[in-house]
Amino acid sequence: MSDITYVESDEGVHYLSLVTDACSRKIMGHELSHAMKASDTVKALQRAAANRVTRMPLIHHSDRGSQYCSALYQEELREHGIKPSMTDGYDCYQNALAERVNGILKQEFLLYRCKTFEELKVLVAESIEIYNCLRPHQSLGMKTPEAVHKKAVA
Repeated sequence: MSDITYVESDEGVHYLSLVTDACSRKIMGHELSHAMKASDTVKALQRAAANRVTRMPLIHHSDRGSQYCSALYQEELREHGIKPSMTDGYDCYQNALAERVNGILKQEFLLYRCKTFEELKVLVAESIEIYNCLRPHQSLGMKTPEAVHKKAVA
């Protein structure tokens, strides 16, 4: 599942693209950028694909944002043999898991206001590492996303 959320630094508003495994809640790929361009969401997808450990068929779920509907993004999905799925409208509840991950990152980890984009980039990477490897989820039986992901592919 994928989504984009905004984050801020003293330099302005930036955009965080996330690709998360729905079963384990592990963030598989991310990209922090200055704009909401399809090429930036593709970078997050490419990171997720590079971290892929299964050869099982995958379904990619997102909202109907122009980045996800773009030919560039759809071609990247095809290259990796991933079937696209999208919400049937602009109802955030149809992409609730992705929205939940956004909320956790912003409400629990990205609390410090960074001065620069580069500082924010480091904070985002550290936050995702902590989220994946150290933060247990009640929905995962109090296991971390990393532990659940490793077990699922073992």
